[in-house]
Amino acid sequence: MDHVIEQTIPIFGIIFTFGIPGIIIFWAIYSKHRERMRLIEKGLTPEEVKNYFSSPDKVARPHNPYRALKWGILLLFLGAGIFIANVLEQKMDFNDGITFGVVLLFLGAGFITYFLMVKGKIENTSGSSSNISNN
Repeated sequence: MDHVIEQTIPIFGIIFTFGIPGIIIFWAIYSKHRERMRLIEKGLTPEEVKNYFSSPDKVARPHNPYRALKWGILLLFLGAGIFIANVLEQKMDFNDGITFGVVLLFLGAGFITYFLMVKGKIENTSGSSSNISNN
């Protein structure tokens, strides 16, 4: 039985090394083609579709002025979570599952902190930036 497993490992390695990236690339190209075909089906000419995808001022989503704040808070809480998890692991001999849980707990706290800060800022400006996307 071990002989069969030893022979299948290289096969799966080759399939996963070349197959999965190939599938991802194919899916990206196919999705892009499908999106453009739907735009053409809605009545846009190929030139309008080309201009839509190449124009620098796309109307896809509004700009988020708090993007840097979000990433700063998340990275701060991620670092704090990793630090606290390492300290707990060394001092109290926790296993990796608890360490991972502590890091996720701190990331969740970071998201909540970001939400509360941005919610307060949006309420203070009262609607001037009500269409903020969370990128």
